[in-house]
Amino acid sequence: MPVPRVRDFHDDDLDQVVRVWEESRTSGQRAVHGLAEVLAAIREDGFAVVAVVGEVVVGAAVTRVSGDRGWVVLLALANDWRGRGLGSAMLTELEKRLMGRGVHRLSALLAPGETGEKAFRNRGYEPRDLTYFERIVPLQPQEVGLLAKLGGRMLHAGLWEALAGMEHEKEIIERRIVLPLVDPDLAAAYGVQPPRAVVLFGPPGTGKTTFAKAVASRLAWPFVEVFPSRLAAAGGGQALALRETFAEIEELEHAVVFIDEVEEIAGRRGGKPPSPLQGVTNELLKIIPAFRESDGRLLVCATNFVRALDPALLRHGRFDYVIPVGAPDAAARAAIWRRYIPAGVLERVDVDALVAASELFTPADIEFAARKGSQGALEAGVYGAEEQRPEVRGPATADYLSALAGTRPTLTTTIVDEFTEDIASIARL
Repeated sequence: MPVPRVRDFHDDDLDQVVRVWEESRTSGQRAVHGLAEVLAAIREDGFAVVAVVGEVVVGAAVTRVSGDRGWVVLLALANDWRGRGLGSAMLTELEKRLMGRGVHRLSALLAPGETGEKAFRNRGYEPRDLTYFERIVPLQPQEVGLLAKLGGRMLHAGLWEALAGMEHEKEIIERRIVLPLVDPDLAAAYGVQPPRAVVLFGPPGTGKTTFAKAVASRLAWPFVEVFPSRLAAAGGGQALALRETFAEIEELEHAVVFIDEVEEIAGRRGGKPPSPLQGVTNELLKIIPAFRESDGRLLVCATNFVRALDPALLRHGRFDYVIPVGAPDAAARAAIWRRYIPAGVLERVDVDALVAASELFTPADIEFAARKGSQGALEAGVYGAEEQRPEVRGPATADYLSALAGTRPTLTTTIVDEFTEDIASIARL
């Protein structure tokens, strides 16, 4: 039986160390430190030793140094060499090298069942009762610069949960869009293809942009907005700018791509001579089928005027769903009001009265009226005549009703009627 020995890591050991790392993962247990982190520690400020039999690497230990602390980011053994004391031997050699560097505190984080627990205990490492938190941001390092160039960003978690009201729309989007994208294997088991492109349509201010951002937050995917106005400013023309933008987006592993007011670049074609915008519409019609071929991406287009879109854009095969986002119903308006009324005064505010008085108000209208009412109450409390100041501090129902009376709603009965017609003739759920 050959006798293994422990020596310093050499650059030409790298491929064998990767092989040993892969063998140590055969249990299916995900390590705390991934391979990329291990390799970075080897290249930068870490110390690494290997256990070899002849010239074959059968074990590896890697430490990343931070001040006077060394973090053991890898302790791995080939399958046939476990339980023979090699783990303890590699830790011993690491400690000798680290002491000369001034490191006097060694630490390690192990997932349950991960290789190395016995070796650490044998070397006198004491377990600590700790709570380990981890969040993986689904953005590769090479994507950071590209995302910045595209004007995209990672949106903070919780936007979906923060959506007040609009439960009907949330339920449709959760079931049709989010569920198949979050769990594609489950969707495939039912023969469901995850959506690649959707249209959100409805009157201005009803929250279409907010929904698109909330979906990106819910999926934890980067959010990239394509602005028609910026395309128009491109030197090579809108069609070329649109094509180049989507070519760059293709380099991202995941993305929610959002085009607001899409009717600006995808309006009905026609007329003689052809409008210059027809070339942009033609380009978009070519881009969408190619976009749909890639996993991990979702195109969301929003429009206030769905009737103005070119009919070819809405044909089956380009957009999976055409989803209406309308004015909030009574339950949704109540939820929106409760979001913007201070918690300390909510119990004494007649929310039902505010709901009844804001029937044609969009979520944006209600937010404006709520902030206006709170501002008016603040000014009255600070600058109003002493005898007219309310006994209880904070806004009251009357403040919000007064703000509503001075706010013009975005919607009209005509707009609502047209939207209802569009749902019947254009929506696809």
